[in-house]
Amino acid sequence: MKREEAREIFLSMTKGRSLLLHGRCVELVMEALGRELGEDADQFAICGLLHDADYEAYPEQHPRVIVQLLEERGEEELAHAIAGHYTKWNIPRVSLMDKAIVAADELTGFVYASALIRPTKIEGMKVKSVMKKFKTKNFAASVERDEVLKGAELLGWELNDLIKFIINVLENNKEELELVV
Repeated sequence: MKREEAREIFLSMTKGRSLLLHGRCVELVMEALGRELGEDADQFAICGLLHDADYEAYPEQHPRVIVQLLEERGEEELAHAIAGHYTKWNIPRVSLMDKAIVAADELTGFVYASALIRPTKIEGMKVKSVMKKFKTKNFAASVERDEVLKGAELLGWELNDLIKFIINVLENNKEELELVV
């Protein structure tokens, strides 16, 4: 699957600004993780973009709708990674892409939320400030902290290193992601 096709699918199901930004953020983080891990960066990026594509239009069926669509198109690896992007769904994570999407999803959203409340947004953001928010249970309360920890563990990365990696990706794309003052 090409990225243009993935973007068309994503935009056909996703309209809300927040979810559009989340999809793009995770797309960029996954692309960077793909490069960092020596994998197919485009496939990682597509996985990041599409992981929540059906969430807004089909919340009760998420992620089954996007998974089925990908399977019908012969995109088994993408479908499997997306089917297991939440560890409590008990889908085995076999490939690096399966593991990376778990590591990228919740934590990218958390880092983004942390940046939004800072006067300088993502500019100059430090791991320490994200970790302080991470320990504050009522901040971004919908982000499951145990899922974030499992994601870093699946990749074999220290949480601080993964946070720093995500900060760098978001900072490198701050204008597009609306993280500038």
